[in-house]
Amino acid sequence: MGRKERRERETKRDSYATRQSAEKRKNMLIAMLVFAIVAVIVGYSIYVFLNMTETAPGGPENAGALGSAHDHAGILVNIFGDSFDFSAPAYQIKSSWIHFEGRDAFTIHKHATGVTLEYLFDSLQLVLDDQCFVFQDGRSFCTNDDYVLQLYINGEKVSDIRDYEIVEDDMILIAYGAETPEEIDGMLLDLENRELIK
Repeated sequence: MGRKERRERETKRDSYATRQSAEKRKNMLIAMLVFAIVAVIVGYSIYVFLNMTETAPGGPENAGALGSAHDHAGILVNIFGDSFDFSAPAYQIKSSWIHFEGRDAFTIHKHATGVTLEYLFDSLQLVLDDQCFVFQDGRSFCTNDDYVLQLYINGEKVSDIRDYEIVEDDMILIAYGAETPEEIDGMLLDLENRELIK
């Protein structure tokens, strides 16, 4: 084999190695560019998620960002001595902001500041004001000469709870009927003895 042939072979080998090296560099740059684009998209998505505010669809008007609070409160709604059952699917997780969950009929979960009990009842398609409690099917229980709607927060009688924002471990009683003070005390005691699901 002559020198000329050896040089041609070495030149081909060097040329092949150079092409391979250039190809690897090109593939590496493409992979880095794709990775950078994916990282930017993921970073932007995380930023948007972490900075969601009350303008998120379906959120209450004056609420903070989802996750700005995580409070639990107990509630007992008693109509003519019967407890209202919030464990039915019609009342479970109807809003991300405030809801009942896990088939629990007692514990309210609030996930943002500024979310009131009125928003909870609206999300469940229930109407509550200082005089009436109205079910989804239109049945209403309103204060009249014979029966009274009574509202309690932490054992204290209040005139209205719509604008109330729960805090951790609150206990809320809504009672409709002709209960005596002793019967109301019994309901409040029952409420206090229940355990919140956190």
